[in-house]
Amino acid sequence: MIQLPTLIKRWLRLLHRRRDNIEAAEVSVRELAFVILLATVVIGSAFMIAYHFVRPAPPDHFVISTGNETGAYHLFGQRYRDLLAQEKIEVELSPSTGSVENLSRLDDPESGVDVALIQGGIASAEQEHPVRSLGAIYYEPLWVFYRGTAELTRLTQLAGKRIAAGPEGSGTRVLAVNMLKASGATGRNLIMSPLAGKAAADALIAGQIDAALFVAASDAPIVQQLLKADDIRLMSLAHAEALAQRFSYLSPVTLLRGTVDIASDIPPRNVNMVAVTAHLVARADFHPALVSVLLQAATKVHNGAGVFHKAGEFPAARGGDFPISEDAARYYKSGPPFLQRYMPFWVANLIERLLVLLVPLIAVLIPMMRIMPALYDWRVKRKIFRWYRELKEVEVSLHDAAGTADTAALLKRLDEIEVGVAEIRVPLTYWDYVYTLRGHIDLVRARLIGTQAAPVAPLKPPPDR
Repeated sequence: MIQLPTLIKRWLRLLHRRRDNIEAAEVSVRELAFVILLATVVIGSAFMIAYHFVRPAPPDHFVISTGNETGAYHLFGQRYRDLLAQEKIEVELSPSTGSVENLSRLDDPESGVDVALIQGGIASAEQEHPVRSLGAIYYEPLWVFYRGTAELTRLTQLAGKRIAAGPEGSGTRVLAVNMLKASGATGRNLIMSPLAGKAAADALIAGQIDAALFVAASDAPIVQQLLKADDIRLMSLAHAEALAQRFSYLSPVTLLRGTVDIASDIPPRNVNMVAVTAHLVARADFHPALVSVLLQAATKVHNGAGVFHKAGEFPAARGGDFPISEDAARYYKSGPPFLQRYMPFWVANLIERLLVLLVPLIAVLIPMMRIMPALYDWRVKRKIFRWYRELKEVEVSLHDAAGTADTAALLKRLDEIEVGVAEIRVPLTYWDYVYTLRGHIDLVRARLIGTQAAPVAPLKPPPDR
């Protein structure tokens, strides 16, 4: 039968062993927490540095300045808006008087306008604009309609007539003034009316004006109306090639016979015309991700064949009055980003931004996964190895040159080292190092005791090599 004192001793030993295990576990947790905290700080710092170089997320809203609400620019703006709404991007249309006002809005950072459609040839070469072209989107022919039965083929024949060429600030007005001036029609009782769009077409049909100039697509309602109106004729420019040579932003184009309506033979003959190129432009700081998604929409709208161009000719990487955007040039060269070809824009953009962050994080995380175990191992072992320094000092003192080491003092120091080792709290997996250290302490103690019988020879320095 087990006596009571024995039970008490066993119970105390169990409590002591349990306390040692708990303390060892606390040490393990503490060291592990330190290593994890350090790794978190390093990875967090890498994340912040990477985030610093990541561009802000693209906005889900931007403003595009179009033109007259009955014109082609506004119509195309509506198509862009509908397509981008499918990508969860809100496009706000801002009507204007035309290209000149659109450019003025882009020049003004307080206008809130980010994108605009602009007719080629309206920018001043002497003035710098914070604008980049996203590409040419289609030809805009100049339609010169006039009343009367006599055939007119030169702009100079409009001298002395009442002409509607759009309001001040419109691209049509700028183009008309330049061409009429080059043709010698200005300054000869020429009356310029600010009428534009349907108002100008109705005034021409009613006889209130003699001619009207429009920059519009062939399918524009006012163009279709005037092509089919009685007593209204479309001028075939005899100097179309010469005008295109004079003004670099003009291109000679031909409206082929029957193109508008084959059954009605409209027009009844080939018509020589000139055309400017419409450009999609944006502020220089327009978000690169929005450049890509906007050009995808523009491709769907303008990629088909037209009266004056073949399928696939537009949109094109032509800057016109402004340098082409680097992001737009990249789009024309390589197409949309890989992920945007298969995913909605917002999903693809989110993944792209995360990849930009994850690449440097992974570059830091892989080395950290190797360093963390080694760091943890070192922090635990240093609790043991620091006593080896003390033990080495005792051994060196034992081998003093005169062999007069104070054996009693050194034995006392060994006892202190042994007590210190006994108080070490490390995880169980490291206790083999503790027992090895105790064995080394016993070894040095045995040598110390042996010095009482015979002096210890001093240590010899290692031979020179």
